[in-house]
Amino acid sequence: MHASVFARLSWFATALALVVVVLGAYVRLSDAGLGCPDWPGCYGQIDVPRSAAEVARAEQAYPERPVEPAKAWKEMVHRYFAGTLGLIIAALAFLAWRNRDDPRQLFVLPALLVLLVVFQAALGMWTVTLLLKPVVVMAHLLGGMSILAILWWLWLRSAPSSGQASARSELRRLRPWALLALVVLMLQISLGGWTSANYAALHCPDFPTCQGRWWPPMDVSEGFTLWRGLGVDYEGGVLGNDARVAIHVMHRIGALITLVVLGWVALRSMAVGRYSPRLRTIGLVLLIVLVTQVSLGIGNVVLSLPLPVAVAHNGVGALLLLTLVTLNHALNPKAEVT
Repeated sequence: MHASVFARLSWFATALALVVVVLGAYVRLSDAGLGCPDWPGCYGQIDVPRSAAEVARAEQAYPERPVEPAKAWKEMVHRYFAGTLGLIIAALAFLAWRNRDDPRQLFVLPALLVLLVVFQAALGMWTVTLLLKPVVVMAHLLGGMSILAILWWLWLRSAPSSGQASARSELRRLRPWALLALVVLMLQISLGGWTSANYAALHCPDFPTCQGRWWPPMDVSEGFTLWRGLGVDYEGGVLGNDARVAIHVMHRIGALITLVVLGWVALRSMAVGRYSPRLRTIGLVLLIVLVTQVSLGIGNVVLSLPLPVAVAHNGVGALLLLTLVTLNHALNPKAEVT
């Protein structure tokens, strides 16, 4: 009974985490990251100031940040969803602790997930208080993606088995490649987060060239300086053209590497899928999601970063991550204790 409740709650938490990731992308890409200049409330309230008196008090307290209700509500809705997700993850950890004597119950991972959520909340606070510092914004994105992946892994481990891949040598040889693909994807997500946090997405407005060149002038050192001074307002970006071009070009190179590695893993999964119909299906889904993600990335460039396409690029990136987690799970037998 406990295992069934844990599995269902893990699935719901994964779905909610996906919503939170997409909402976070929407907030960031619609320039609403500082819609509320404080944390966890908004101008000292639990919701957005609405009445004339509330707005006046808010603008007196934060004269550098006039109230923009549309942006503030985007930020607060994201916080409401994220807070709800945190409570559900705490409930998962409680269920795991309560049923810890069951050898089939996952225990360590839910407990670690609670710590990750606490750190993710701190990153959310620092995103605001450090004025969209790029390294914090990127870390916040990676934290959200990591929580999403771990929740999905919990569900896969807790749900009734749908048939693990066999121990054939062809499948065993695919395991390290599937893990490599997961690492490559997380690195590419990091590059995507760095590109977005530094407002570099539009600094190569053409494709496949960048500013009319295959290798434009770039300042890689400046573009990838992770830590800069405190007290700087990073909204809109502070880097020069050459630094932002370097970030964008590195993201494109990373996309090419990701396409090759994940594409090969997808095709190989389909090929060895004759031993496992489930594995063949996962490989096909991986290939479809990968092609969709690359197409959205190109669309962001040629269409000048329309908000729906940019948000979809983040959302499909999350689906790509979930697909690779599923593949790694299918290639590895269930552990007794995690």
